[in-house]
This record gives sequence, structure tokens and C-alpha cells, in this order.
Amino acid sequence: QVQIVESGGCLVQPGGSLRLSCTTSGIIFKDYRAAWYRQAPGKQREWVAGISEEGTIVYWNSVKGRCTFSRVIDEGIVYLQLNNLRPEDTAIYYCNVRHLFKGDRDFWGQGTQVTVTS
Repeated sequence: QVQIVESGGCLVQPGGSLRLSCTTSGIIFKDYRAAWYRQAPGKQREWVAGISEEGTIVYWNSVKGRCTFSRVIDEGIVYLQLNNLRPEDTAIYYCNVRHLFKGDRDFWGQGTQVTVTS
């Protein structure tokens, strides 16, 4: 059974930092490409950061310079470090893993809430 579980979301003040974690199980993690998405209230889900098809880490412009994507392949864990948080970063953050070659093997976690407010 595949499980994708995010954690680390919380209420934080503007300018603060936090690290989101995504633990995976039931998959061979090295065969998947991971990414973080987020969905703000009343908005569509949007891609935040992840691994490109070329294997490089890429970031959405809005978080570039404030965000670090990392992963521990042997443990099947993905992280998203968020710094200098802004109120517009408030959203539910989701972890996604997609098989490199089998597009139907696409899994999501339940999300973790990040709220940036003073």
C-alpha cells in the first residue's frame, strides 16, 4: 500500500521559517520524481518545487531564493525548507510522487497546512 504523508506545517509569523517533510512508503522511491505543490484558499493547486526531467531541482519563481528542496533517496523522504515566509505563502502544501516511466503511478499526500500571519 502506497502512503505519502506530509508534516511540518504550522502557523508562523512573516519572515519566519519552517521545514516540511514528506515520508513515502510502498514505493521504490528512486523510481519516482518528487515535487511539492500548494493550494491557497480559493485558488488552484500550483507547483512549487521539484525534480525536473533532467534531474535538476527547480523552483517556482515566487519561492526561488526562499526555498530549498531536498530528498533522502534511501529513506524515501522529501523536504521543503521555506524561509522568509510571506502571508501569500499561506496554503496547504502537498507532496507528489510520480513514477519516472509509468504515468498512472502518481500519488499525493493529504497535505499539511502552512499559515503565515502576524
